[in-house]
Amino acid sequence: MEKNGAELLQSLGDFTLKENWDKFFTLRGGDDAFEWYAEWSCLRAPLLSELSSLVPSPAGDGASRVQVLVPGCGSSQMSELLYDAGYKSVTNIDFSKVIISDMLRRNVRARPEMRWRFMDMTEMQFADQVFDVVIDKGGLDALMEPKLGAKLGRKFLKEVKRILKVGGKYICLSLAELHVLNLLLSEFRYGWTTKIHILRDKSKRQSKFQTYMVVAVKEGTSETIPIHPSFDLRTVDCSTDQNQLLVEAINHENKIRTGISSGSDVTYYWEDLTTEAKANFKGLNPGRRSRLILGKEDISSFIYSAVLFDAKQTADAFAYRCGIFIVPKNRAHEWLFFSEEGQWMVVESSKAARLVMVFLDSSHCAASIDAIQEDLSPLVKDLAPNDNADEAPIPFMMASDGVKERTVVKKVTSTATGPIIVEDVILENADVDSKQKELIYRRLVFERSFGLVQSEALLTRDLGKIEKKTSSASSRNKKKGGPRKVGEPPRSVNGSGSNLRVDHGFLASSYHSGIVSGLFLAASSLKDAASQGKLVKTVIVGLGAGLLPMYLHKCMPFLDIEVVELDPAVLELARTYFDFLESDKLKVHVADGLEFIQRKHTIEDPMSIVIIDADASDVSSGLTCPPPDFLEKPFLISVRDFIGDRGLFIVNLVSRSKPIRQIIVSRLKSVFGRLHTLELEEDVNEVLFAMPVGSVESEKDFPAARFEDLQKFIQLERGEAIVDFAGKIRPLL
Repeated sequence: MEKNGAELLQSLGDFTLKENWDKFFTLRGGDDAFEWYAEWSCLRAPLLSELSSLVPSPAGDGASRVQVLVPGCGSSQMSELLYDAGYKSVTNIDFSKVIISDMLRRNVRARPEMRWRFMDMTEMQFADQVFDVVIDKGGLDALMEPKLGAKLGRKFLKEVKRILKVGGKYICLSLAELHVLNLLLSEFRYGWTTKIHILRDKSKRQSKFQTYMVVAVKEGTSETIPIHPSFDLRTVDCSTDQNQLLVEAINHENKIRTGISSGSDVTYYWEDLTTEAKANFKGLNPGRRSRLILGKEDISSFIYSAVLFDAKQTADAFAYRCGIFIVPKNRAHEWLFFSEEGQWMVVESSKAARLVMVFLDSSHCAASIDAIQEDLSPLVKDLAPNDNADEAPIPFMMASDGVKERTVVKKVTSTATGPIIVEDVILENADVDSKQKELIYRRLVFERSFGLVQSEALLTRDLGKIEKKTSSASSRNKKKGGPRKVGEPPRSVNGSGSNLRVDHGFLASSYHSGIVSGLFLAASSLKDAASQGKLVKTVIVGLGAGLLPMYLHKCMPFLDIEVVELDPAVLELARTYFDFLESDKLKVHVADGLEFIQRKHTIEDPMSIVIIDADASDVSSGLTCPPPDFLEKPFLISVRDFIGDRGLFIVNLVSRSKPIRQIIVSRLKSVFGRLHTLELEEDVNEVLFAMPVGSVESEKDFPAARFEDLQKFIQLERGEAIVDFAGKIRPLL
């Protein structure tokens, strides 16, 4: 790329705006060819080789009959050089009138058979199956603007698949960034043969970016065919991030394609179910179990995770040919709905030949079940078997959300967090306490996160009295609606149980137990500190209802805990409604967690702990917990310096985006060197445990040999679950 061209290109900003490209081509001029990447010297041989398979004689009359489309042609010389090589039926399109006019003027005499049309490549004005080949030189890359996601790229590829003849080729020249690869490989998963070439730059001015040629051939079937790269995956140079990501993407995609071909448990996305893969579900396949992702932004209000089951028995004694079974968020972790064995029991009891089990999550909490059903109905319509008699309506079934009784105790609106609800619930079929008829749970709910239950505590009568302390706020406690006095029992469901208190020896939230289980990774260091009477500095970012710090304070008195909470309203609710108390070894700072840790820099103690347990205010990035800034490299380096050589960094991670998780894992490994994970069965929480390389002596020492070091401190009611989670922690190699 020439220097002035590179400077102009940087000024473009958003590559998807026509106005920007008009300005670019006006400033540059149409008589000067501009190659974004892939010079003809490295492109000529592999491109002409791919085109030669479409005709018997590539340099003769056969080549001239090959219908070629070049979308987003710009001022590249590629079309002209193809024409000169014998491929005269070339149609070029671009949504910039400036460049189409310039290119037509440049070629009208020298190449009279070549066509130039002003057209948007995402909405092409061509009939179906009219082209033998589509050659895309950077067009898909330009459409994949990060802020817009895959929307435009997906529209373009849908058009490509429509206008190509059976046996035709889509040739994509790309830098193969991860978000482009993920779309490209998944879109051509069914009924396409895919090859990938690495283009070798033979020019003197080699680019720092590698260009790849992805070739997808339209086979006209619904089969899945493994990708065949033109290079050996085992010997390709992976010293560059580009090549390494490409190899990983190919291996991952081939695993998916092989799984689909063998009928194993794979995930089908909405785009799959609306295109070639749709044929796979037209007939019943007894014993089939397939994962589905239903919906997309422009056609439904929500996205749903689902599992499709075809009943194992072959008898026709079914009440329904197809049924939908909805599982609410707070029951998704139960054995009946989480385990495969339990799921098949639900299928059998449903009396449906095909059952689609849909799992609700935090994103659905604000919607009524009627709204969910209305949103789902068009999405599941095409999942009914072909023999669904007279297109009978698909019945909806639902597991109860498990809440027998719900009472709002307090609702406030915070300038930092938005609406926050404190509610008491009695669960259906819950265990019964000997001292009270039904167990009552107190919840802290953040409405900004679609009704996320941020914290959940067990209320009990038998905790004994908490020592009363006076404060400057005492005079305000007498006012109606004011905070209660420290030690006054929390207000509870229906006003009953004035002696009910939060049980800080019980962790109702599974992810809290998961966080605590990670302390077994540092068991030796913690044991040494406890035996020597030393305090271990522990920083928790995100207070919530204060349940995690209170639990740690109660069962591990050798921890010196500092909690950093950005929202003072959350702290007040924790004190007033969840019995949160500060002490000399448990302090709260109303501050920014990022700034708090970065100010600490290094400390003298070689063993400290940092726990990030905060949700993101903006989940549009695909990251629900924690806020993205807590996973940026400068902050991670600050944490590494803070925790010392034997320290531990714990992150509660919630993200539905695999690429985002991959980036986070890679970043944590690069900073800390050693990383472990605990994937929780409930919802999408994953707890990551990062440590400096020397902080764990050897993998063989963990976890079994280390349990005894800390287990004596976990004698409270949730102890068994914590030890069980610790046994499920695995290293991320």
